[in-house]
Amino acid sequence: MAKCEICGKKSSFGNQISHSHRVSRRLWKPNVQRVRAIVAGKTQRLYVCTSCLKAGKVQKA
Repeated sequence: MAKCEICGKKSSFGNQISHSHRVSRRLWKPNVQRVRAIVAGKTQRLYVCTSCLKAGKVQKA
């Protein structure tokens, strides 16, 4: 599952609406990257969304 281990951002659901207004279900996934980060002085591999990476919430190893 696409989920950020820092902020908890995960997939969200909604409707895809065509030009003729036909409606079907769709899914938005966050842009989650697998990065090596320093957590409590140790290096770990985390799944982190790009907004957390850009905001500096993760210290990369």
